[in-house]
Amino acid sequence: CLSISALTHPPTNTTKMAFAGRWETETQEGYDEFCKLLGIPDDVIEKGRDYKLITEVTESGNDFSWTQIYPTNAKVTNKFTIGKECDMETIGGKKFKATVQMEGGKLTVAFPNYYQTTEISGGKLIEVNTLTQAFSAENQTP
Repeated sequence: CLSISALTHPPTNTTKMAFAGRWETETQEGYDEFCKLLGIPDDVIEKGRDYKLITEVTESGNDFSWTQIYPTNAKVTNKFTIGKECDMETIGGKKFKATVQMEGGKLTVAFPNYYQTTEISGGKLIEVNTLTQAFSAENQTP
């Protein structure tokens, strides 16, 4: 499981939505293990370990635009509406269909190999990524 905690400047507009803002990685837990299980090469893991991932979120009602800016300045933007299937993309360029749900104030979505839950807690954007059982079973060594 990988947990990423991110921090942004306090909102200056009191009508700002909960997830909207520019978030920067503050801490990561389980980063190396998670990346290795996904098959990411060691050199890429090394480069990304201390990188401050930037996440930019805009929201209007149930419509979201979620952009992540990675170490190579690569950007991935996924646009979605809560509860409606949409086209999404991973940083590796893999396209897939998913439906983002809002459950108890948390956004949840199934990526191809992991399940992500995102919430605001203590003024921080918290992302928790958990490998799916099918994927983790396929990649276990005997």
